[in-house]
Amino acid sequence: MRHMGGERVTEAVTDAVAVLRTAVDRDWAGVKAGRLDWTCRDTAEHISSDLIAYAGQLAGRAQSAYVPFEITLDEGTDNEGLLHVIETTGALFSATIRTTPHEVRAFHPYPFRSANREGFAAMGIAEVLLHTHDIAEGLGLAYEPPAELPEFVLTTIFPHVRPGPDHWRTLLWATGRGDLPGRPPVTEWRWNNNLVIPTDRLTLQGVTPAAATDLHTGGDGGFEWVDGGPFQGTRDAAGMVVKAYGEGVHRPEWGLFVLVRRQDGRAIGGIGFHGVPDEEGHAEVGYDLTEAARGQGYATEALRALSDHSLTGAEAHALIAAIHEDNAPSQGVATRAGYVRASVEEERTAYEEHDMDRELRLYVRRSARQQRQ
Repeated sequence: MRHMGGERVTEAVTDAVAVLRTAVDRDWAGVKAGRLDWTCRDTAEHISSDLIAYAGQLAGRAQSAYVPFEITLDEGTDNEGLLHVIETTGALFSATIRTTPHEVRAFHPYPFRSANREGFAAMGIAEVLLHTHDIAEGLGLAYEPPAELPEFVLTTIFPHVRPGPDHWRTLLWATGRGDLPGRPPVTEWRWNNNLVIPTDRLTLQGVTPAAATDLHTGGDGGFEWVDGGPFQGTRDAAGMVVKAYGEGVHRPEWGLFVLVRRQDGRAIGGIGFHGVPDEEGHAEVGYDLTEAARGQGYATEALRALSDHSLTGAEAHALIAAIHEDNAPSQGVATRAGYVRASVEEERTAYEEHDMDRELRLYVRRSARQQRQ
């Protein structure tokens, strides 16, 4: 998956400015922007502020807060000048995205306190598309961006939103700006950057629907893999993410993560869940590594970290790994990560009621709450 976040930002800004320039002689300060309380001019200023702020977060490698600066316009700046500012801040943001390594993350408050370059690109594009829509609505202009732009936004930072009849109308609905047949109106919304779980030697990087689609169809998902990667198990797991996203049931924290080495930023494998916890609070976990990365404790480190994270919440009471009876190395990984062999009764239930292959063996790690019961 060739990284195109910077190019998409440029496309979004260029298209938006072209539409707004047709009304540059209008009074933007005296007209409200669509359903917003801001005027069209306030909203245009907001676009430029967001673009430069996101560039600052990435360029400054902010880790705990927003970089403390803001953009102000010179007194007397007219609408054409304001559009020039949007073009300039868009160019700076695009250049920042293109020169930021994939593994870099910078502070953003929602929901996991950080975002990578693709996340910031999607947030910036969302600001451009949605607020251009608001301004266009206020000024009575026709506006619809190229379809690949709202698709990028949806599949990168709206993984919880089921795809709709078309990407633009789905994004408008998901942000409270329109209706979709069969779906209730949206009154509150937030985008959702991918979750990253750190370990001593790795980062477990959540795979977005955009990256999962690329992995499932033979791409690299935007990661730089070691030789031999990604393994087929990771591609199959990516297919599960794509399916769940298409059905509107994908939950990023119960999806797929790629294991990335801290020392060189190379991806070495995948780990994740087969779906959200069931009604009993059980979730099945799976993992694989490229052959070159095996035997070095990476799988154990990743499984322990993911299990620790997932069992601290209220949803999961137990995590289950189904491992082939002949796969001693994988059994060792599970054991070292705190899993124990399931009881005879639990395995019997899995075989008889859930059609589990009888050559598989169950390993279970229970939450502290369940252990106390």
